Amino acid sequence: MMQAASVVLLGHLLASEGFAVLGTTLSRPPLPEAGVLEGLPEEAVERAEWWRRHLTELLTGHPDGGAGALVRAEYDPVVHSLRQRELTKVAELRAAGEEVGLSTLRRMRSRFEREGVAGLVDGRMRRPATGTGRADPRVVDAIARVAGSRIDEPTVSAQVLRRQIERLLVAEHGAGTVRMPSRTAFYRLLEAVTSGQHLFGSARTRRSLGKQPKRMFGQLTAARPGEVMEIDSSPLDVMAIHDDGTVDRCEVTGLVGLATRTLSAVVLRPSTKAVDAALLLARATTPEPVRPGWSDALRMSRSVLPFASLLPLDERLDKAAAVPVIVPETVVCDHGKAFISNNFRNACLHLGISFQPAHPDTPTDRPHIERTLGSVSTMFAQYVAGYTGRSVETRGKAPAAQAVWSIHERQELLQEWIVVWQSRPHDGLRDPLMPDRPLSPNEKYAALVSAAGYVPVALSPEEYIQLMPREWRVIGRSGVRINNRTYDAPALTPVPAAALGRGPGRQRLGSPLRPL
Repeated sequence: MMQAASVVLLGHLLASEGFAVLGTTLSRPPLPEAGVLEGLPEEAVERAEWWRRHLTELLTGHPDGGAGALVRAEYDPVVHSLRQRELTKVAELRAAGEEVGLSTLRRMRSRFEREGVAGLVDGRMRRPATGTGRADPRVVDAIARVAGSRIDEPTVSAQVLRRQIERLLVAEHGAGTVRMPSRTAFYRLLEAVTSGQHLFGSARTRRSLGKQPKRMFGQLTAARPGEVMEIDSSPLDVMAIHDDGTVDRCEVTGLVGLATRTLSAVVLRPSTKAVDAALLLARATTPEPVRPGWSDALRMSRSVLPFASLLPLDERLDKAAAVPVIVPETVVCDHGKAFISNNFRNACLHLGISFQPAHPDTPTDRPHIERTLGSVSTMFAQYVAGYTGRSVETRGKAPAAQAVWSIHERQELLQEWIVVWQSRPHDGLRDPLMPDRPLSPNEKYAALVSAAGYVPVALSPEEYIQLMPREWRVIGRSGVRINNRTYDAPALTPVPAAALGRGPGRQRLGSPLRPL
């Protein structure tokens, strides 16, 4: 039966897993692996090199595998078969005083062809050291199980764990069956088995490590600005003067993009509410204006951002600071009340943003915003008066006495600092063609916007109001009173007149108000 010939690209043929060259009379050893013998005992390295020279000569006829060297006649692959060469090599080694059998030689040749020079090393030396030595495997297994059960438990001493392990061994194997190691040996064994589990440190760190998967971490790659953004809140280590005159810390809520690491919007509040989270979405889609007193170097026109090509698309960029405008596509958040509220969900729905809550109590689902807010605390808060430090141990004597800035003034300082942040090289932003040079968020945005494009989103005043929370208030003759401020608007004028016979009207606020 005739078989039809097939035409296959050579590259596809060589890359196929089932491809192999059959019927060849010439053999060649694998390429040498640099550094594969590093860290092994000197005797093991010398023995592996001894085997490599003899096996290379057996396979190619050249003692060192070089094509320019003369081929020994008794090992010429063209003249002698592989078995003839093996028998010759066994006789040669025995004549030199090496008691090597034919089966041993064939086994070493097979390992050399399959694994390279690493296959010539004793398997006991190649096995990774566990640190348990010759300890009873039943004791090692008991230590691992008891340590695994302590992930969500409080931190205790090693003596408490020793007693738990002893009770576990007695319950499973009977009293006196398994001998416990000495106290010193037990402590060494406990340290080797529980290495990296933070068993005697912070319980919070131990719980975080316990949530890590048993495999390598994956990596989410964003190809365009706004494809994936993360939002979160964190206490800011700075004292500020609040609206009621009290001096206390405040919270910082930020929105950062995965593709460019751009800190698109940040707000400071005494405590984060749903309206603050919705406000971030509006501020991210609006150009950041240059404040009076800012340096001209902070303008978008003076930065690496593609100002000339973006200005015809959005005239608002003419007076904007060097912070790119990014429209979020997907927002990842935790399960805080401000982020899972109906107000924030409705804001995402109105702006066409995909709302993606992270897994509960899993900060690794949004690591970029966690690290970025940490950078705000270390790179911004430390240079501001009223810095409290990360803990009581690092706090000064009277940080509240230095809090000379109100929360609104600190917000303005933070906005100016963000422009500087955008020009700072970020180690997580690398170009594949220049991996040794970190890019700044603005440089990364300029590189991606040419491929992803720019979509200007201008929110109307009504849309800003829709992002605000809705509350029921009594409308009196003087207007509406909210948080000790009185608001009035032309749209509220006919409401009290229509309610003169039955008292003030109770209406839902849905029109622009102005404070009196």
